[in-house]
Amino acid sequence: MIRVLLRVLGREYARPMRRTVALISTTAVAEGLSYALLVPVLRALLGSTPGDAWPWLIAFGAAVTVYAGLRYSSDLSGFRVGTALLRGLYHRLGDHLARLPIGWYGAGRVGEVSALASHGVLQAMSVIAHLLAPLIYACVTPLTIVVVMLALNWHMGLAALAAVPVVAAIQTWTGRSTATGDAERAERDHEATGRVIEYLQAQPVLRAGGRTVERFRLLDDALREAQRASRRSTLSALPGAVGLTLVVQAMFTVLLALGAYLAIGGDIGVAEVLTILVLAARCADPLLSLSDIGGRLRGARSVLAELDTVLRTEPLPEAPEPVQPAGHDLEFESAVFRHGDRTVIDGVSLCVPEGQRLAVVGPSGAGKSTLLQLLARFYDVDAGTVRVGGVDVRAISTEVLLAQIAIVFQDVYLFDGTIEENVRLGRPDAGEAEVRAAATAARLDEVIERLPGGWAANVGEGGALLSGGERQRVSIARALLKNATIVLLDEVTSALDPVNEAAVHEGIERLMAGRTVVMVAHRMRTVRRADRVVFLDGGRTVEEGSHDELLRHGGRYADFWSMSMAPVASE
Repeated sequence: MIRVLLRVLGREYARPMRRTVALISTTAVAEGLSYALLVPVLRALLGSTPGDAWPWLIAFGAAVTVYAGLRYSSDLSGFRVGTALLRGLYHRLGDHLARLPIGWYGAGRVGEVSALASHGVLQAMSVIAHLLAPLIYACVTPLTIVVVMLALNWHMGLAALAAVPVVAAIQTWTGRSTATGDAERAERDHEATGRVIEYLQAQPVLRAGGRTVERFRLLDDALREAQRASRRSTLSALPGAVGLTLVVQAMFTVLLALGAYLAIGGDIGVAEVLTILVLAARCADPLLSLSDIGGRLRGARSVLAELDTVLRTEPLPEAPEPVQPAGHDLEFESAVFRHGDRTVIDGVSLCVPEGQRLAVVGPSGAGKSTLLQLLARFYDVDAGTVRVGGVDVRAISTEVLLAQIAIVFQDVYLFDGTIEENVRLGRPDAGEAEVRAAATAARLDEVIERLPGGWAANVGEGGALLSGGERQRVSIARALLKNATIVLLDEVTSALDPVNEAAVHEGIERLMAGRTVVMVAHRMRTVRRADRVVFLDGGRTVEEGSHDELLRHGGRYADFWSMSMAPVASE
């Protein structure tokens, strides 16, 4: 488990971790060796001249003082390293998650990542702060005491040593027998977490259906299964805990009987017998704690394994020698992209000259949004090439590529903070005048004027305190502030009311001016302003040309146009 922990922490934190382990191990050995001084102390106290015990008592006190100092230093080091590693692991996990391809975030990932990033990381780091020291003490101190016993009397030392493989076997067997239960419990916990999130997100649907009072069956089932899995995991660890207790008590009984036998036969002195019994009693406490420590370690180990799996997931590769794009024209050349067994983009070839606008239309599931995601390199194509400025996006550094692209999605997510903080995400170092100008161009200033608090108004988690149109204006202002040369628009007005749609369209027009634009649109008024139109279906380019050319052609696009304009005509 230590190897997995070091791998999860990374090279940067491996060295302080090793230093902490070495310090704790030294402390455990010092504790065991200090008990060896009990022999001359007891021998002098039980002899004819008890006063001779003073030098040994002073030596024993000095040894205990050294041990106490080492214990304080090791415990303090464990807490400090644990705190530093907790902060470092959060940063490492966050940076790694930001580099993983969007396709990795499939169904169930939200609950899994949420559990890992919250109590999962805390549980993993508690190994260092709270479990590592007790584990080492429970293993190293008894072994050191056994060595001291062997030095005092080889008969009783061997008797104590015989219990070591039995304890190790019980711990190994317990770990293996509970592995399946622990894995099932972790899986059920993740599923339950996902269901809780789903239940919260589904509140509008549940309330609209009049199901605010009745229980949510899927959530109930998930919580019930999590409870059952936890019970099974606990019961599977019970035989190991009972077996360990029996072995430790049996070892102490054997040592007591053997010591009495040897003392009666005169083979060992009373002081040695008492010392060995004290040592055996001191061995029992840490050994008995192994059951509790083992259970907590198994829980932490499963979390560490999950963190290790996530951190070992390969992000999109970065070019060893990145190439700077020469312009901001866009090109797809025989691009193929598969998601699982489904081919989403199938041999698409198209070009968007610098400064022109391309509209992508087609039925749902045609692969329109995927084209935008391939341009932003949220995914890599399985075949073919995607170029920006004449350079394969895989040869451009992620930082340079995303600096040239501004994306406005249909579903806007705002971070819990002020309006100004969310706008500044486009360019954090922008001046106040630039931020205000971007807001005015996106007509966000109208929203700011009527909100209590103005620029300091809080938008809530996900922008919940703003309407859909208001969130879109924040998103457009953010994109305007970024001032990127390439703009990707993903059906940004498909769910807006007429007033907000007009305001958003005005902001989009200012955003698109002089830039290379690829827009996915259902509203035909947006398509009319494009230089070229591509009609996708089944991931393939069915038609391509200007709006007027495609209408005259009378093909799929013309039919799509007629169907889209029919509701407008009826109104």
